[in-house]
This record gives sequence, C-alpha cells and structure tokens, in this order.
Amino acid sequence: MSVLIIVLAIGLLFWLTLNKVLPFIALLLVTILIGLAFGMSLNELLKAMQDGIGSMLGSMALILCFGAIQGRLLEKTGAATVISRFLMDKLGRQHIQWAVLLMGFLVGIPLFYNAGFVILVPFVFTIAASARLPLLYVAIPTASALSVTHGFLPPHPGPVGLAAIFHASIGKTILYGLLVAVPTVCLAGVVFGRRFRHHSVMPREAATLETTEALPPVGRSIAVSLLPVFLIAMSAGIGPFLPEESLLRTILAAIGDPVIALMITVGAASWFLGWARGVKTVTIMDHYGKAIESVAIIMMVIAAGGALKEVLTKSGVAAEVAGFISGNQFPPLVAGWLVAAGIRVVIGSATIAGLTAAGILAPLVAAGSVSPEWMLLSCGAGSLFCSHVNDTGFWMFKEYFGLTVKETLLSWTMMETIISVAGLLLILLFSCFV
Repeated sequence: MSVLIIVLAIGLLFWLTLNKVLPFIALLLVTILIGLAFGMSLNELLKAMQDGIGSMLGSMALILCFGAIQGRLLEKTGAATVISRFLMDKLGRQHIQWAVLLMGFLVGIPLFYNAGFVILVPFVFTIAASARLPLLYVAIPTASALSVTHGFLPPHPGPVGLAAIFHASIGKTILYGLLVAVPTVCLAGVVFGRRFRHHSVMPREAATLETTEALPPVGRSIAVSLLPVFLIAMSAGIGPFLPEESLLRTILAAIGDPVIALMITVGAASWFLGWARGVKTVTIMDHYGKAIESVAIIMMVIAAGGALKEVLTKSGVAAEVAGFISGNQFPPLVAGWLVAAGIRVVIGSATIAGLTAAGILAPLVAAGSVSPEWMLLSCGAGSLFCSHVNDTGFWMFKEYFGLTVKETLLSWTMMETIISVAGLLLILLFSCFV
C-alpha cells in the first residue's frame, strides 16, 4: 500500500508539473496529501512540515545565498569572461573541446546551471564559428561540465540540499565529487562529444565577444572562482591529520565550514573584483540583492523538499522503503540512484528528484549502512538521468542551438544519461576504496 501511495504521489507531482504549477506549490500539495494518506493528524502533519522546512533552510540558506552572490559578482564584473578567454588562449583551437570543458567546469562550480549556460553560450557560438566546427562539437563539453557540477558539487542547490538531509560533510562531498566528476565529464563531454565532429548543425554567425573596459586580471578571477573549493578541500584534506588541540586545525576547521568559506569568498570577490577596481558600493550591494532574489524560488523548492522528507520520515514510509531495500539485499548506492533516476524521468527536475529520493532513503543513511557522502553522490547521479521534454534544461539546449527534438534527444539526453550512468559506476568503484 505504501508503494502505491508513493507512486500515485509522484504521478500527481508529474501532472502538476506538466500543468505549470510552481514546483514549490506542487511539492507542498503532494506532501500534505501523502501525510493525510498515511493517517497523520493535521497537527502532526503541519509540525512535520515546519520541522522539515526549518531544518533544511537552517543548514543551507546562507550557503545558497553566498554562493549566488559569488556567482553574480563573477558574472557582472567580467571575471567569468576573463577565465573563458584565458583558457581559449592557452589551450588553442587544436584542443577546443578541452578548453570549453575547463571553461564550463571553472564557471560551473560557482554559478548555478542556468546562469552558467547563458554566460557560456555566446562563447560556444564564437568558438565554433571561428574554428569552423559544428556547434554540438563545442557545446557538448561545455554543457556536460555545467551539468556535472550542478549534480555533484556544492554550492549547487541539489548537493547542498542532499548534504543537509543525509548530514553529509560538505568537504568530503567536494573531494569525492571531484573524484567522480573529472572522469565523468571527460567521458560525457569529450569522448561522447567527438561523435558530433561532422554534425550538420553549424553556427549561423560568428558572434563577437563583448569587450569590456578594465576587466579583472585572470589570476585574480580564477583565484576568486576557486577560493571556496580550495578552503573547504584544504580543511577536509589537511585538518584530520593535525593534532586535535592544534591552533592550525581549529583555524582550518573554521575556514573550511561552507558558510565561512563562502563568506570569505564573497568578501574577497567584493574587494578584488569590485571595490579595488573602483566599483561603487551601491553597485555591489545591488548585485548582492539581485543574487539573493535569484535563489529565493530555489530555496523555497528545496524547503518544500525538506517538508516532504520530514513527512515521509514521520509517517514511517521512508523507514519501510529502507527496510525493504535492506531486507532484499539491495545495494544502497544502487537504490539511491534508481529512486532518483525514476523520479527524474517522471518529474524532470534534478533538484526535486534528488531531494525526494533523499527523503525516502534518509533512514538507510541514518542507520549507518552507507556513507552519507557516497549516497549523496549516488542520488545526485540518478537525478541527472535521461533529461527529456519535461526538463527546462532540455528546452534551453534545444532552442539555443537550434536543434530538433530528435537531435536534442540524441545529444543532450544521451549526454545526461552518460553522466548519470558513468557517475554511478565510478561511485560504486571509488566507494570500495575511500
């Protein structure tokens, strides 16, 4: 009966999404109906929803806000443009795929997918036109890098939300995520991208890159872009090997906290990309405000996912599903991928797919039967599986590059599926040794 209720709930979520209901509203409605279907009283249901929303936002609101601010400063000050041009100049046309892949990876870590995609599209057109190469040959490595960072690496909403649900270490998630992301993006971006070397879709015109006066230096731009990753990774990689009472270990633990790391990065970006270059305070504060506005709806969707997770837990269905998986000797990491992938195919949203799967599988992680970081990455990989017509990313890719639905399925959808499946295989492999 529990499985039937969950299937019907996911079906309702799918129907609401198709009918253009806001994901936040759709998730709340489905959460309420699930709670009532499992016999929770109205007071119990509301309390569970409040607890879920509070715990979710309490652990990740600042991370998302500071991450969005950093990304907007990189975008609006021209730092993202500087990074892109630098990589192209250094790697040259003969290594175009590697250049755009690195470009997408560096830009994709701090920027949310949609923002990174919009920023990099003009470069894809310009690079493809200047080198007289098919658009997809250049676009696939770029899109794959953005997608991998979106699915596997904080401060993107999905991984951050999953970390909150599973109580996973952000530092370990970044380290493990990079371990999986690098070979995955090489396979999906470069190896798969090569099949479009002679594709018929060519750039219509050579777009001219925007020239902006007083662009920031390349070293400064890259340093600010990667600073939070460096701080968190340094804390996770060095801190555990220092004596517990060591002052250095205490300092590393502090700066390695995701909130502190991103706060330091926002300060560094504001100074080195803004004030030090003569940008007025009112302009920087405007960027702060616009960045926070841009993640408001994302935060509410994730908050609703937290409510769904709590209701699934309090109603007992999550424990029942986890017990079913354990009782049937179903590998937990495979289970995480399968649940997230199934929801992704039905719903379309990678973030909702990951969060919903996490709510169902959280008791399995809480029981200590699997590493929270590897389970996070497994759900993240599953949430990228088989993007199709119910995913906004599918339509963005199709429209920007002038493809047919069939061409988009054979390029974008295949790329996302390769990322998802290769990610799972690498997670299963690396989790045996790390």
